[in-house]
This record gives sequence, C-alpha cells and structure tokens, in this order.
Amino acid sequence: MRSRVRLVLLLALPLFSFVFAGSSPAQETELSAEEIIQILQENPDVLAEAKAEIVAQLRDRGYNVSERDITDERLFSQIRSDERVRQIASNELIKRGFGPQPEEPQAQQTQGGQPGQPQPLPSPTPPGPLIGPTTTGPQAGTAGEAARTQGQRPSGKARLQGPPQAQYPLRDLPALRDLYTQTLPDDTRLERFGAALFRNSAAATDKTAQADKAPLNIPAGPDYVLGPGDELVIDYWGSSSQHLQRSVDREGRVALPEAGAVVVAGRTLSEAQQTIQRMLGRQLRGITVDVTLGKLRSVRAFIVGDVKNPGAYDISSLSTALSALIAAGGPTETGSYRTVKHYRGKALVEEVDLYDLMLKGVSGGEVHIESGDSILVPPAGAQVTVAGKVRRPAIYELRREQTLDQVLDLAGGVPVTGELSRIKVERVQAHERKEMLSVNLGGSANVQSSQEAFSRFRIQDGDVITVSPILPYSNRTVYLQGHVFRPGKYPYKDGFKVTDLIASFDDLLPEPADRAEIVRLHPPDFAPSVIPFNLHDVLAKVVEAPSLEPFDTVRVFGRYDVDAPKVSIYGEVMRPGEYPLAERMTAADLLRLAGGFRRSAYRQVANLTSYVIVDGDHVELEHRDVRIERALAGEADTDVILKPGDVLTIRQIGGWSDIGGAVTVMGEVGHPGRYGIERGERLSSVLKRAGGFSTEAYPYAAILDRASVREAAAKSREDMVARVQDQSANGSRTQSLSSQREQQVLINRLKQIHRSSPMGAC
Repeated sequence: MRSRVRLVLLLALPLFSFVFAGSSPAQETELSAEEIIQILQENPDVLAEAKAEIVAQLRDRGYNVSERDITDERLFSQIRSDERVRQIASNELIKRGFGPQPEEPQAQQTQGGQPGQPQPLPSPTPPGPLIGPTTTGPQAGTAGEAARTQGQRPSGKARLQGPPQAQYPLRDLPALRDLYTQTLPDDTRLERFGAALFRNSAAATDKTAQADKAPLNIPAGPDYVLGPGDELVIDYWGSSSQHLQRSVDREGRVALPEAGAVVVAGRTLSEAQQTIQRMLGRQLRGITVDVTLGKLRSVRAFIVGDVKNPGAYDISSLSTALSALIAAGGPTETGSYRTVKHYRGKALVEEVDLYDLMLKGVSGGEVHIESGDSILVPPAGAQVTVAGKVRRPAIYELRREQTLDQVLDLAGGVPVTGELSRIKVERVQAHERKEMLSVNLGGSANVQSSQEAFSRFRIQDGDVITVSPILPYSNRTVYLQGHVFRPGKYPYKDGFKVTDLIASFDDLLPEPADRAEIVRLHPPDFAPSVIPFNLHDVLAKVVEAPSLEPFDTVRVFGRYDVDAPKVSIYGEVMRPGEYPLAERMTAADLLRLAGGFRRSAYRQVANLTSYVIVDGDHVELEHRDVRIERALAGEADTDVILKPGDVLTIRQIGGWSDIGGAVTVMGEVGHPGRYGIERGERLSSVLKRAGGFSTEAYPYAAILDRASVREAAAKSREDMVARVQDQSANGSRTQSLSSQREQQVLINRLKQIHRSSPMGAC
C-alpha cells in the first residue's frame, strides 16, 4: 500500500502541473503556498477539478487509482514543498480571478428582476483557461504535419478555449466550462513504436562491455551444437567415479581419460553425451556418464545496416538475432523494426519481425548465432502515424497491414472515448501534394459498420491517422452549484424541476438566502440568461417549482453571498461587530448575540442609530436611547425591534479609564511602594500616604520622573548624538586628527550620560 501511495504522489506531481496550465509564464504577483491552499479550500469545485483530472490522467496511463488516493493533504504538501508547482498554481489561480488582480474595467453585473422573468446577461465572453493554456494558431492540419515529420503527437487532450477575462461573471459556471472545452492536439512528442525496447534495455552499447555481459551462464538445451571454445563438464560414477572439465579445442576435440580424444564439434549436446558414454563405457565397465555444458564459447557476429552501433561483436553462442541487435543499440530512426535479416554466409537463415515480440510477446529469431553470421537491419518500409484517441499513439511501420482496421489493431484499438465517425486521414500523394480524407461510415457509427468501413479503407505510406475524442459534455445534464451539500452534475429527465435537485432544506447548507437563480443557456448559440426565484417559497410550496432544461445551472446563495440585511453593535460588549438581521430581532437579542455586557459597560441606557431612506434620494439618520438593561430583563415596552443597518452602541461607565492608575514612590520615604491615585490628586497627598519624608531625606533634590517627559528627553538626546555624528562624518575630510578625536570623545561622553541618566536608563 505504501508503494502505491508513493507512486500516486510521484505521478500526481507532474499531472498537477498539467492541470494548472503546464508551464505558464511567471507573473509579477505571486500567491504564497498558504494563500493557494486557502483558495483551494474555499473553492471545492476548483480542488475537485484538479483531483479529477489527476485521477483521469493516471487511469489513462493504466494505474488503478481513485480520488481517495489523491487526498487534500498530499496535494497541499506538494504545493508547500515544490516551488515549480506553487508558481504554476499561483499563475493559473490569478488568471481565474483569484488573488490580486490587475486594474481593469469591471464586468457589468447582472441586474435583478422579477422572479420568474429571465434577465439578459452580458455577451457570453468565454471564461479564461481552466485546464490548460489558451491555444491559438493552426490546429488539426499542422498537427498532422508535425506528428509525421517532426514527431509531434496530436493526443486530443481537452482544453478550455477563450480570451482570458478573469472578471467574466459566469467564469465558474460548470455548464459553460463543459461547453467551452475543446479537444486540441498538444505538443507531446510522438516516437516510433518499439523505440522504448532498445532505449530501456539494460545492455551496454559499447562492444567492450558486451563481452563482459554475454550470457555465458544461460542453460543450453540438448539440441545445442558444440564448437571450439565450449567447456564440457563430465561426471561419471559406478565402478569408478570422477569429475572432469574439458574444453573443446580448435580441432573440435575433448580429451578423455583412458579413452583418448573424442570429436564433438558440430554435434549437439545430446549426441556428444552418447558418444562420450560409449567411449568411456568401453574402458570402464558399469559406469553412468552425465555431460553438461560449462562455459559457453563466444562467437563473432557482424551487425550492420541501420543500427546505432554497427560493427563486429563477440557475443554468446546462445545469442539470437534479437539479443545481438540489443547489443548494437537497436535500429536507428530510419532502420526497420519489421524485417531484421539473419544471414549465414550468403544464405538467409531467418527474417525477424520485432513487432511479434512487442505486440504478441513472441520473441522471434530462435536460431542461435554462429561465428561469421551477420545481422542486417534494412531501411524502414512504409510508415503511418496513428494519433489521438487510441490506446498506443505512435508511428508504426507497415509490413502486411494494408487497411485501416489492421493499423488500428497495431495501435491497440480505439477506446470508448474515441469517436469512430470522426477519423481523419492526412495523406501525401507521392511527390505531388497533401490532402485530407475522412472515413465514410455511410451514416452509421456502430461498431460493426465501423469495422466494415475500416476494412475497406486502404492505407498508404505517410498517412497520418487522427482519431478524435467524443464530445466532452453530456446534452442531458443539469448542474447544481452554490450553498448546497451536494453540488455537481446531475442527469436530466423530461419534466425535471428545481425540487428534483433540492427536495428540502436538508439539502442546503446552514443559513441559506431566500434568493436562488437558474442560469439557462438558450440554443442554438447557448447565450446565457438568468431566471431568479425565491427558494424559500419553492421549498415551502407557496409557489410552483420552476422547470429545468438541459444545461441549466441552479445557483443557491448563502446569507452572506447576497446583500443581506445586517445590524451592528459596538462599545462595551464581548463580541462587537456586524451580525445578520434575523426576523423581528430586538436590541436585547443583538446584545445577547454579542456576548453580553463587559464589566465596563454603562447598562442603563444604550444609543441606537437608525437610517431612513427619504424618497429614494438620500439617507437621514435618527438617534434614540434604549433602556437596554430593562429590555434585557424582559420588561415590557422597553425593547426595540431593529431595522437593517441599525447601530447599537453600549457606552462606558464614566471614569472607568481611571481605574488602575498608580504612581511609584521610591527613596527616602516612610513606606516606599506603588499607590493608586485619583484624577486631580496632588503629589503631597501621595507622599503623605507614603509616610512622609524619612530623617535622611533631602527634599530639595527630589525628582519627578514622568513617562512623557522621559520619552521626550531620550528622543532629544538621541537627536543630538545623531547631529554630532553627521557633522563628524561630513567634516571628516577637512578636520585634523586631533579634532576628530575630540569630537569622538564628546560623542562617547554624551552616550555615557544617556546611559547613566535615570531618565535615559528608563
């Protein structure tokens, strides 16, 4: 499980970068990691979109993961630890309208209207890119050219297209996001099918290393043909026993005790065992002989043609054409993967098709190489490029394949997300021109008719076949968004109403607003409009629930998402601030909501400020007193019902700020210490309470140290020291050495006085 989690994290990092626009250029304003995480936490739709895209990409690559494996904590950890991911996410979130924005004209806001009446919206300028960067320029035509000539791969990834307008009011509308999604080719490099086999091989490419890595310990079968250089391990037991190791000499013989030399070269291992058994049996009666192969001989083969490292290679005698080709680094970009030829002298021993190994797991080339054999890789034959929604997009070399269905089989077939009725073929008419073709399915796009049409379509050298993905949206869908427990996409049915999405208040988050709206996209151009309605009345069945249509988005607002009525309370309360105005809320209710009185509160009377709009032209304020303590106790006719915008002020008890005032008496007094004082009290009164002067006191030298005076004196001394230092720095070029020393002594003296002064020390 831990290894799977690590794999998901390693794969999620580049995919998370892909979700947030690949390699977006850096901007001057950058969000911090905590700001990015806060935005993602406050916008679950953005976070869910990123996680869903990561899971989709991992599944396309064959990994069985779910959104549970991509937890919020792991994503946030990557944002905090990886600067590249943080910068990409910051740039893309700023594009989408989060964080600080450059100054630009604000988009016109949707005006309110009567419930049930659609309100026109601004021109539906598409939202900015959400999954990838905005793509401009040539698309399908040049993508095929790039894929064929430069190895560029049109993979059919979905991207949102449109001018980047972060302030577009409907930029987060899920229906518009789905409809604005385009399936465009990307710039992923497309390579020849089979190149990874030789690129990822563990075999060394230089000829010297190959001799050390030759598979000399591979077991040989009984049909192995012996030759000079092979080592035989001979064991016999019975009336006599012995263990022998004998190498086949240049003449093809091995020396046996008591029996002499035996020719084994050119014989199979099974035949050699029978011969040695017969020869030793004549000399030693009643023995059993077992012959096995020790070290294998090395053979020299010539690997030539379109290979990366052509030359003569000393390899194991068990090597085949495939292993010899791996030793040479494999075919070049122009070498063939389908017709690797194995020659022995002038005779063609076999012809190896490497696609048998890569597609079927059958390792062609079972004939062992002998000394002097040559492996020839001719130039590649006809090639076609298969791109888009296929399981293995790549450049394929043709051998016996002639029709479209055979080529699609090479590419692994078309997944369910590929559209069979939209297969484009870019063809090169030899030495003349290019042309675009499409596969004609005769008005039917089922699997059987598609296979028949594909089997009739002939493929030529140089064709670029692109399988388009199906449309990224569903035309039987409605969306729920906003202040609800389960936002998202829901299937549409005939006769669908708002109450089919929101059955009761249990489907809403706490404190919903009465206001809700339906954003409707009108065909054929899908121009948006808004239909407002009162959600409270709909759920209470006071009015009939509005009907829904495909692509409708139901938006539910919270109390703080709209211009909800608020009241404020300030002054001597525990939690001053703004509060939502509830129905028939009173001043006492607001005081309780704010935590009640502080100890410093004046509880008899509170001040209430209300505003009144006169003739819709201006605002007039009204001030009145509320007997708040009696209202809090529940006395009749003392409380006041609040109106939107009311401000309730709880005043402070007079003289409360004087509580806790004290002075410190030190020195030659009867009772030194800290004494509380009242407003207007004199020094003589404080000294009297401190016991008066002691017998050692010298009253004429008494010092009154006041904080304001102490701060002013300290600032004055610092300014004087700074001025002297500036004068010393400015005149240092003209002053004599003795003058500079005198001035430095003066500065040090001033600093010493400042430190030793009672005021300075304080």
